[in-house]
Amino acid sequence: MTLAIGLPDGTSLTVDPVLPASTGEYAYDYTTVQPGRHTLRWLATGINPGAYTDVFVVREAAALILLSLADAKLLVKKQDSSDDAAVRFWLEASTRAVEWFVGPVVVRTVSEDHHVGLVDAIALRKTPAIQLVSAEPLRVGGASYDVDDLALDTELGIVARRDGGPIQGPVRFVYRAGRTIVTANILAAYQLIFQHLWRTQAGPGRPQRGVDDYDVTEPIPGLGYAIPNRAVQLMNPDDQGPGIA
Repeated sequence: MTLAIGLPDGTSLTVDPVLPASTGEYAYDYTTVQPGRHTLRWLATGINPGAYTDVFVVREAAALILLSLADAKLLVKKQDSSDDAAVRFWLEASTRAVEWFVGPVVVRTVSEDHHVGLVDAIALRKTPAIQLVSAEPLRVGGASYDVDDLALDTELGIVARRDGGPIQGPVRFVYRAGRTIVTANILAAYQLIFQHLWRTQAGPGRPQRGVDDYDVTEPIPGLGYAIPNRAVQLMNPDDQGPGIA
């Protein structure tokens, strides 16, 4: 039996042979080192030839969630651990939905290229932007900048030189974006979205309407009927427009 594992970075690992644990049963313990989608292909030759293909996904070590697993299970009244993986999955999905409206919430490092010429300022794409980490040229011999010489408007994401001079691009900014403090309205919206997605995951393709806080009478461009109206209203004070995250 041969096992081929396709890794997220495009490389692969082949194990040949994989010896049977018992007659007709094969297993291989693989310690993952990369987050992302992995592919599997088992290939048998000889008297009983055959092939089997599957996939598995390794989540990032720093989970993009706003609520602990224990708190999330209380919301959906889960006491055992049988659905823990599914709870984590829908927590991450809910984070992406919230960030669609209010920008990055979970703090993360962003690397971003700006293909500009000589400009007075540059607007970072992810806000709130907490801190500049580096500003390096994309071309050999281009201008580089010490981040201490740059001023950052954390709410608008505007970067400018402190001495008032222009910035020469193209340039790559590395910075930290997100919210060190998550306000109650955003967290409440997150919980409503998570509960709604959990309740409707096994239902029809279009969620039920008119159920108190989970009313989804109006589709949202880009998100359809996935977000309850009450959650949208809670995020209005911080809404940056669709698709920011």
